[in-house]
Amino acid sequence: MAEQIQAESRTEFGKGAARRIRREHKIPAVVYGHGNDPVHVTLPGHETTMAIKHGGANALLELVIDGKPQLALTKQVQVDPIRRVLEHVDFVAVKRGEKVTVDVPVIVTGDAVAETLVVTENATVQLEAEATNIPEQIEVSVEGAEVGTQITAADLTLPSGTSLLTDAETLIVNITAAPTAADVEAELAEAEAEAGIERDEPEAEGAAPAEEAAATEE
Repeated sequence: MAEQIQAESRTEFGKGAARRIRREHKIPAVVYGHGNDPVHVTLPGHETTMAIKHGGANALLELVIDGKPQLALTKQVQVDPIRRVLEHVDFVAVKRGEKVTVDVPVIVTGDAVAETLVVTENATVQLEAEATNIPEQIEVSVEGAEVGTQITAADLTLPSGTSLLTDAETLIVNITAAPTAADVEAELAEAEAEAGIERDEPEAEGAAPAEEAAATEE
């Protein structure tokens, strides 16, 4: 069920207009799609933020623009890097029953066997799904997986009504042997050498500092 948001159409554009909108704790947005001209709207800040947070990367909202409802799929969200508030949202207009292309996050669950490293090679997959039935995420379990296990896009279990667009052979999760302390130390030493960093040689056990040795000789 798409969350309904009351939107106000707007005719003022540009950075100045956007700043004025944000000062009122609202969000400037644009709705594209279906061969129509882009529709510029203003959205209530708190309600929109919570709806997009709840809906995830592909949040579907029902924008009521000048009294007319329009299903809109979230495509791009701009967030202020300091205040972490929404600054602008791009939507794509959709219809019920319409198929859309979306990138859906892959969530890894479970624990592989001991002394392994679970590497997520691709964190999203591209799917085709009905606009009103887009999965928030795809889960894949690595419970008990051993070294050498590889999970590809073809191995994912997709919800009914969705189809995979990502290449089926795309590697999603790779289970490798966990690095030993010696491996980490060797990799660090190699990185330091490439960066031109010289390590101080450790003093031999029991060796007296140079100052003490000089004092003894006197």
